[in-house]
Amino acid sequence: MKPVLLLDVVGLTRGMLGAGTPNLSALARDGFAAELAPVLPAVTCSAQATMVTGKLPRDHGIVGNGWYFRTLNEVWLWRQSGALIEGEKIWDAARRRDPSFRCANLFWWYNMNTTADLGATPRPTYPADGRKLFGIYTYPHGLRLELEAALGEFPFHTFWGPSAAIDASEWIGRAALHVIEQHRPTLALVYLPHLDYDFQRYGASDARARAEVTKIDRVAGELIAGARARGAAVLVVSEYGITDARRPLHPNRVLREAGLLSALETPLGWELLDFGESRAFAVADHQIAHVYVKRREDRDRVAGILRSIDGVERVLDDAGKAEFGLDHERAGDLVAVAERDAWFTYYYWLDDARAPDFARTVDIHRKPGYDPAELFFDPARPLVKLRAAWALARKVLGFRYLMDVISLDPTIVRGTHGRLPERAEEGPVAICSEARFAREKMAMTDVFSLALELARPFAAAIRTPFCGPHTGRATSTSDVIPHLLAPLRCTTCQRPGSRKDTTSMARHPPTRCGERACNRAASPMTNRSRGVRPCVALTRQSSPPADRRRWASFKTSAMSSALRRSRT
Repeated sequence: MKPVLLLDVVGLTRGMLGAGTPNLSALARDGFAAELAPVLPAVTCSAQATMVTGKLPRDHGIVGNGWYFRTLNEVWLWRQSGALIEGEKIWDAARRRDPSFRCANLFWWYNMNTTADLGATPRPTYPADGRKLFGIYTYPHGLRLELEAALGEFPFHTFWGPSAAIDASEWIGRAALHVIEQHRPTLALVYLPHLDYDFQRYGASDARARAEVTKIDRVAGELIAGARARGAAVLVVSEYGITDARRPLHPNRVLREAGLLSALETPLGWELLDFGESRAFAVADHQIAHVYVKRREDRDRVAGILRSIDGVERVLDDAGKAEFGLDHERAGDLVAVAERDAWFTYYYWLDDARAPDFARTVDIHRKPGYDPAELFFDPARPLVKLRAAWALARKVLGFRYLMDVISLDPTIVRGTHGRLPERAEEGPVAICSEARFAREKMAMTDVFSLALELARPFAAAIRTPFCGPHTGRATSTSDVIPHLLAPLRCTTCQRPGSRKDTTSMARHPPTRCGERACNRAASPMTNRSRGVRPCVALTRQSSPPADRRRWASFKTSAMSSALRRSRT
């Protein structure tokens, strides 16, 4: 199979392609760039699961970056077990076609306990004394030592948090090149998160955020060049586009004021959200909030309360969730969608003095919702970086510490995502190195099938793209192979044709689909059971029996040549 690099440059949009992205723009010129229609919610975990399975959230079950685990009475975000994704993964589907297929999954989510062959994902170690030691988890386990020996330790502090920067994406890019060179996977999935940071900090219209696009283009360009030098096809994708944000919304506070949300006071004086005792609460995830309602008879009341919040665009009930493919048991009983410039906080306390201690820290697992304020040092606290340095020193010395440097002011966040884009240039983009698969728009579910097509057998034997109408010159092996791979469509009615027999295709796709209206214009040599027309170059001066013999001989020669090339 042909090697494939599936590169996820999060936050990349079609509107960013241009002078500031010379490497990605060059890839688009070599192949094509297409609008990539996202799923709802347009967030990392849902988008990646959709691309890995070719299914919608209703089928793969990843309804957001996290959700309420009803049987455990817990809200968890950013889990890492691959078993949470339901359905067949792309590497399993490819391995059914070719048992020699190997996949490397580098920093895509749900990357533990998977059936991929190699993988790396962020994974701290938590000693019993309360410390958190940065690091990565890999499989096989020796891959971590190999990568750290070649590249140094992963700069975890630049992957997320107030210090998040280009360093993490640069390390991931170098690690991906190392794995491609040393382990030769058939499919390499690579995730570059850098554009998530400053676009949420400053907003999409801010010059500081736009300057980061050129930085990630450089990282992506080095990786793309290295992969293509080794004969790989490249498919660059994104998950969503980030737009300017101005209005934070607080659905949990509204539900609490309505007497529907319950908070538990701890002995330390701060409060915890009590999921089991709450009649309704929201799991905030950017511009989407999954709202779980304990009693069915409360749903209409809760939906009315949510719709009354200024900044809520829509509240999805069961029918609404089904409309967007979000009707899975993990989803909220109601799903709130914010307006373009609004986003949801997870805050449930009514007084900041009663906020839990982890609210002022970077803690993506204990917070019952996504918190983009973790990208900032608290601007309202004097000497906050000195405070962080003191906490870090206590950590190094082995003392207990609290890195409480995060703001509780949500208005500092200036960029967001999660809802479907209003304009194509603000949405995600797909860029492919292979022009023969060009299209103007593709669904996010199509990434699955396109990646498999890029890797399918005989791809290495292709010499020319689709060559169009017959010109009368002799047909060669390099002409016929693209059409053995191309989707078959009737040129009269555009209905899909049959793949049962590809031997009668030559320099053009089949011209008949088998329908009577289309067969009327068929030549005497039309195979009506399959709806295809033999090549004019092979039939012009031959009787029908002789033509069939010539074509059978030619087909055998062409396929044998392709097999020899694919093996070498």
